[in-house]
Parts: sequence; C-alpha cells; structure tokens
Amino acid sequence: MPRLGFTLLLSLALLVSPAGFAVPFWGEKQSSPVDSPVDRLPPGAWIWGGDDKQAGPMAVVVSLTEQRAYVYRNGILIGVTTVSTGREGYETPTGVFTVLQKDKDHRSNLYGNAPMPYQQRLTWDGVALHAGGLPGYPESHGCVHLPTEFARLLFEASNLGMTVVVAQAGQAPVSLVHPGPLSPIDAHTGADVDMPQLAGGNSWRWAMDPPAEGPISMVLSRSDRMLVVYRNGVEIGRSRVELARPGAVTGTRAYIVEGHFHPPTPQESALASIEGNSRSLPMPTWIAIGVPGYESAAGRPVPANVANQVMVPDGFKQKVLPLLSPGTVLVATDAHLTPENSGEHLRVIDSVGPSGWLDDVVTERHVGATP
Repeated sequence: MPRLGFTLLLSLALLVSPAGFAVPFWGEKQSSPVDSPVDRLPPGAWIWGGDDKQAGPMAVVVSLTEQRAYVYRNGILIGVTTVSTGREGYETPTGVFTVLQKDKDHRSNLYGNAPMPYQQRLTWDGVALHAGGLPGYPESHGCVHLPTEFARLLFEASNLGMTVVVAQAGQAPVSLVHPGPLSPIDAHTGADVDMPQLAGGNSWRWAMDPPAEGPISMVLSRSDRMLVVYRNGVEIGRSRVELARPGAVTGTRAYIVEGHFHPPTPQESALASIEGNSRSLPMPTWIAIGVPGYESAAGRPVPANVANQVMVPDGFKQKVLPLLSPGTVLVATDAHLTPENSGEHLRVIDSVGPSGWLDDVVTERHVGATP
C-alpha cells in the first residue's frame, strides 16, 4: 500500500477510535440570571453567582429527588445546577462523601473510554461528579452528571477533600432534599446543621465560642426579617432586623466591603459616648457585585438612598462591625432561610465581588448519565 494511503487510513482510524472522539459539550454555555427560579431550570441549565477560594470552605449538596446540585461557599449558596444521576440498577449512593481525586480530562476505564471531563471522584469504585448527559431525569451509571461549563467552574473552585452530600426524600431531612440559601450541612464534616430559630423575645444571638479566624459572609432574608453571619463556614450569629422600606430594592443583589471605611460623624461619636453604642465604630463602605442578570451593577457604590434600610439591634452591631473587612460579602433574599417545601423559589447569591453594609443593603435573591 502506498505510504500516503496508509497514513490516511491511520488518521481515519484514530479519528473514529474512542480515544479520538471529540469531547461533547453538555448543557448551557452561560449561567442563567440569578433571579431564575431554580425549580424551573430546564435540563442543562445552571446558575453560578461567582466564587472566591479565599472566601471560606466549599460544600456541595446533591438532591436526587430534585435532580439538582447546590454549591455553598462559607455557608452561602453560590451556585445551583440541574443534574442527571444514576438510573434504575445504577442508583447514585446517598451519604456523605469527600472529593478523593480530580482529573480534568478523565476517561472511563469501564465504559469504552467515554469522556468524563472535570471529574471529581467521590468513591474508588466509580462514583464521581463530572460533565455528562443531562436528559432531565436519572440516566447515568451512578455518577452525578453536570453541565460542562458548570463542571469546569466547580472543578476550578473546589479542592481535594471538599464535602459532598447526596440526599434523597425519605432518607434525609427536608433541608438536604430541598436546600435553601444557607448551607444545610457542616462544610468540614458533612453533618446536618441545626439552624434553631431565635427563642422567645430574643432579638439576636451570638456563638459562645465562634471561630477566631476566617472570612466573614452574611445573608439577609427580607421575608424572615433575619440576618445570619458566618465565619469559616460556621454560623456565628443571627439577628432579627427591621426594614425601613421593604420594597426599596428588588431583585437579587450581592455586595462586598470595599477597601476603605468611613468613620462615624462627630455627631454620631458624641451620641455614642453618651449612649455607649456602636455609632462610634467605623462603618464600612460597600460596592455591588455584578452577578448574572445584574452585570452592569458591578463596582457601583451603594447609593445613599439605599443606605440605612436595615435596622439591626445595637448589641449585634457591636459584635459584627469589628469583624468586617475588605472582601466581606453580604447577600440578601426574599426566600425564607429555612426550607418549607419543594416549591420554594430561591435565587442564587455570589460570594465574591463588590458589596454594601448591613444598614446599606436590602436585596432579593431567588434560588427556591452514562458513567
């Protein structure tokens, strides 16, 4: 056979061999807007608010019942996606897992060298998170299939040892089967998190022994009139709040502490010395994060007409204000912080980018295959 003909045949053979197959692209290429109701995301759709590896520990909750996965950073929801899990006879196991291995270009050694991009292995016998087919129902051999771009973002954001909890109705608490704005698990252990409400007439509470170090994140629920503070993935305090103008801002918003603080005015300092309250503490300035659907807001300072909307008990302010520093994130939502039913609409928040102070911000945020 002429050398040219042999070379051509060899090239064709490589192209049609499993190793030569082009890797498919599954799912949507871009995030849906953060205001998109999660329970209406079509197969392959996803939301990614943003991320910063320095913002605290990450955890993932996979709901087999919903066929969705929820990603949390420092206790706050930053992403959600449709998934496809194990079909009958190949059911995805439930329980607490950690990422044992990561392989960006993994191919299956069980299923004809099938591509499994952005694989994050959960068990040594073949269960993993990776990009794959998303027909809208369980159709994998046990793995959790993700949209390709979402799988890439999660792969780049996560670390070995990241906690992943797989839950199913009838086998896990409602908070895990239908996750909400706050992480239902301990990012370090995967254990269910008890999120007790404030008792009786208590307006706020603070942890007896909170972590001494780690990034701070905050979530505000306008529906619950509640502000929750996290440090290094652990809730350290929550407080009832009052909203001066509940409808002043609508839609999902996220904010981050800017690099400088403005000191209290002379009048505030004088009043503080008399009252002994937090008016004497320096107040941070915030800028907005450009989350999907609100990209044009990125970098904008919180305007004066949005300031002083959230009224927080002074004792709680005295606990929180000294902890805030550039990079602290505040997100707000109209969703309830505790799960009520599977029909709850949630909106995803971001854990990075520009932001605003407790008294500055009232925002909304909805959130609630083969191998």
